[in-house]
Amino acid sequence: MEVEELTVAFSDEDTGEEVIKELDKEILSKGAWPTVMFLYQEKDAKTGDMGEPKVSLRRYRKMNGMFKAQGKFKITGKAQAEAIINVLKKWYNI
Repeated sequence: MEVEELTVAFSDEDTGEEVIKELDKEILSKGAWPTVMFLYQEKDAKTGDMGEPKVSLRRYRKMNGMFKAQGKFKITGKAQAEAIINVLKKWYNI
């Protein structure tokens, strides 16, 4: 398996319905410990509609040709994303 094949997309095994829809993906680093940022939507169980876009930042470890998630962080809204951006700009003098 290659890092480009990693996804957060998920469908219900029984119904085949898409539960998590991957909208975009950026590979931030490759190698034995790749980091991938996903833009995705989750299906709302009550309405059946896809929710607002969210971001998941995931770190994987490659062992025996397979990737295993080692850590993940979700950015669940615009306000949280803006706060993270502002802190990174401050810390890195961007």
